[in-house]
Parts: sequence; structure tokens; C-alpha cells
Amino acid sequence: MPKVLITDPIASDGVELLRRHAEVDLRLGLKGQELLEAIGDYEALVVRSETKVTAEVIRAGKKLHVVGRAGVGVDNIDVEAATQQGIVVVNAPTGNTISAAELALGLMFALARNIPQAHLSLKQGQWRRSELVGAELRGKTLGIIGLGRVGSAVARRALELEMKILTYDPFVSEEMARHLGIEVASFEEVLRRSDFITVHVPLTDATRSLLGAKEIALCKPGVRLINTARGGVIDEQALYDAVEAGHVAGAAVDVFTQEPVKDSPLLKSDRIIVTPHLGASTEEAQTNVAVDVAQEVMAVLQGQPARYAVNVPLVSPETMGVIAPFLPVASLIGNVVTQLCEGQLGEVRVFYEGELAEHDVTPLKAAVIGGMLQSISEERVTLVNASLIAQHRGLRIIEQMGPAHENYSNLITVEATTSAGRTVVSGTLLRGHPHIVQVNGYWLDLEAEAAPYLLLCENLDRPGRIGAVGTLLGNADINIAFMQVGRDKPRGMALMVLGLDEPIGEEQRQAILDIGDVYSVKLVRV
Repeated sequence: MPKVLITDPIASDGVELLRRHAEVDLRLGLKGQELLEAIGDYEALVVRSETKVTAEVIRAGKKLHVVGRAGVGVDNIDVEAATQQGIVVVNAPTGNTISAAELALGLMFALARNIPQAHLSLKQGQWRRSELVGAELRGKTLGIIGLGRVGSAVARRALELEMKILTYDPFVSEEMARHLGIEVASFEEVLRRSDFITVHVPLTDATRSLLGAKEIALCKPGVRLINTARGGVIDEQALYDAVEAGHVAGAAVDVFTQEPVKDSPLLKSDRIIVTPHLGASTEEAQTNVAVDVAQEVMAVLQGQPARYAVNVPLVSPETMGVIAPFLPVASLIGNVVTQLCEGQLGEVRVFYEGELAEHDVTPLKAAVIGGMLQSISEERVTLVNASLIAQHRGLRIIEQMGPAHENYSNLITVEATTSAGRTVVSGTLLRGHPHIVQVNGYWLDLEAEAAPYLLLCENLDRPGRIGAVGTLLGNADINIAFMQVGRDKPRGMALMVLGLDEPIGEEQRQAILDIGDVYSVKLVRV
């Protein structure tokens, strides 16, 4: 029987499931040199967040086939080192869903009816009934920012409370939202129309301070805000200030910028309910993640596919020899497409041209989807789960193959169709580096690694436009790394692309639009 080592506490149901099929050793708290000396005897390692599965640990695990994380994140596991050693890493991304959704709803009830304040005042011998008048949830509008697994679970339950649901999530199809009975809206519209707002997005560069002072000011007066997602998504100081000013009637926060939280302005207000990151803290959630990860570990040990593998299983060396260099290209153009497109995402077409089309392109599809979703999803997208994640969000992914393009021996093109139109980006590998070579019909040659930002300006091809933009950026102390222009014909429509070392602000963007004959200005972070 295979041997399984468990070094962090998990629910007994998961342990017993493993023991039916394997020899299990529970050595809680094993770390450092002791872990390095022990791991060589085991085919599987199961952890939570305490054990650090470093590259050194993975190298010492000569017999390891799988590492399982009883939870969502895998930050404590060196996934890249595991992949290099051919070790599958699995997790349990769905086990906490209902627990997290129910906490958000519980906090919404607590906010609406002032439950914590009423409890505390009564314990202190006060009868403050007239001061603690609350609000019904029925008939209120709930804004959900992020309609992933937890967000959609909240929505389904809130609908049963006879609430109206608005959602902002560009990466969920309108068809799926309608099927759930949810109205898709813009970010600003969700802020302006909602009586309650709950956020369910990961913390990334794109979502950090997603709700800051400016965004909170757009909210309806008397709104109530809930954050059970990640600390930092809502700016803590801005939220405190808005509550104290009376613009926000109250807030409930389960997650903080720094945890364990010791000094946050959110702790100072009686109208802000705070809890110590309890999203997954239910007996059922702990059991679910333990059972889920046990099933995943046993599937790998028995040679079966794992549903929740977070690293790419082995692909034939011949295929990877051709495909692997283009994985960064696929991820890049997927990411750029989502930054350029507007509206609600629906259909995505991926075209492979050249030698790539003669091989299994599943890893490239996974890279495209991963690039598209990297700013809004914590899930690591692999060829195992790519189709599942796209299906969950109602995205239709269509792949097409073709012979070599007339200008490039290998070319990947992503075409995203949204409620606002169509966005197309093509990329390839040139001189060993990912290049963007086509944007919405304009052919260019943009080396992605040459600058952290791309400024794309669609304009009429007229003398002085390039100089005017350059002067404006220079006056704003924004450095230009390179500049290219693609055009359909002389003095016709053109796309000016500048590589920038620093991002432009809204003031500079509007100033460029005011130059004249400039029709769109978009900034892309690469």
C-alpha cells in the first residue's frame, strides 16, 4: 500500500478515507530537518497552511507522486519545483464555498438588524430598542462584485430572500447570469444602485483597493458593505471614514490587510462588524476540504485524473518541445485581450497557425484562459481544469487550427466577443521573446518584456499626433520606452502604441483624447 504523510491537522473523515486505501502516518507539526529526513519514505504528502513544502522538501521526497493541500490556496507549496519533479499538486477549491457564502449572508443580516450592537448593549444592561431600528432585506438590491463560486452561491440564496441582484463580473457570460436570475451591470452602476454590496474577488494588482475613497463616494447614501473575500480589496481607512461620515450606514469585514489584525481603523467604529477570518471556519467546510483532498490524493496514487490538479500533468516531451516556448505568448495575449475588451465576455475563439496546430494545444488553451482570468480568479488554470473553469463562468471557448500564417511560422490569435463588440490580439515568439504582432487588425511588433505598460491610442493618421502625445507624456514625467504605429493606409485610421515605464492617470488619458482625431486611449499592464 502507498504511504501518506499528514503534517497539518485535517478533519478525521479525510484521514479515514485515506486509511481505507493507504498506510497513513499522522505527524502533526513535522518541519525542518525532521520533515526532510522523513519525506523520502512517502508517496503522498497532505498539508494545510502550516507546513511549508519547499523545493528542498520536494527534492527530498524521492518517492512523492502527489502533494495535497486541504484548502484553496497553495502559497505554501513550491508548485514549480513539484512540476519539475513530475509531482502533482492538488487542492480542494470548492469545499469552503458554502461556508464562505453563508458567512457573507450572516454578516448581511447582522448589518441590517444591528444584531451585534443589540447583543452587546443588552449584555451591558441597556435597553436600546428604539436606537437599533434596522432594515428588511426583502426588496433591497444586493450588488455582488465577483460572481465566482462563492459569489454565485450568495446570489442563489439572496434571491430566495426576495432581493434584487446586480453583479459586476466581466468574465461571466450574460446568459449564465440570466439563468441565475441576476442582472449584469457595470461596476459604477452596481455601486450607485445597491443597498448592500458584497465583494467576492481575489486580491491582485487589479483588485487592490478596488473600493477606495473615490469608489465608495459613488455608492448610494446609506449603503452597507461586506467583505469576506480578501483584505485589501476594500481600502480600510476609506471605509472607516465613509462610515464615520454617515455615507455608509455600516460595514461587516471578515478579512484584513494584515492578519492577525492588531491595528486597523475598522476596529474603532461601533458601526463596523468585524470577525477574525471565519469564512472557512465551519465543521462542514473542514470536513469537505479534508474529504476532497483525500479523494484527489487517492485518484493520483491510483493513476486516475485529479479534478483539482493545480499544476500541469506531464505532456509528451515531443509536444512540450514545440508548445512550451509559446505558453508565455498564450498567457500574454489572453491577458491583453481582457484588458482591451469592454462589455460582458461571451465567446472566445483561439486560432493556432503553423507547426503549433500539428500538436496537442491543450496546454496553450489553458494558458490563454489562465491569462484571461489571472486578475480575477485565485484558481490556477491548468489543462486539467481549464474547460471546467470556463464552463463554470459560462464562457464558450472555440479552438481552430490552420497552416502557417503568411508572415509568421507560428501564430496564436485570441478573439473575444463581448456585449460591446469584438477584440482580437495575435502573438508569437520572436528572438526567444513573446511579441504582440496584431491588435484589432493593426499589425505591429511589440516585445512584451520591453516595458511594463502599453498605451494604445486609435487615431487618424495625421501629422503631429505622435509628437503631441509624446510631449504630453513628457510633461507628465512619464518615460517612453518605445513607440510603434500600425495603420490601414496612409492618413487613414491608425493605432499608436507606446511602451511606458510608468502608468498614465485619468488626467493624462483625457488630455490625450482631447488632442483631436484620437478616438480611444487604453492602458494595458503587461
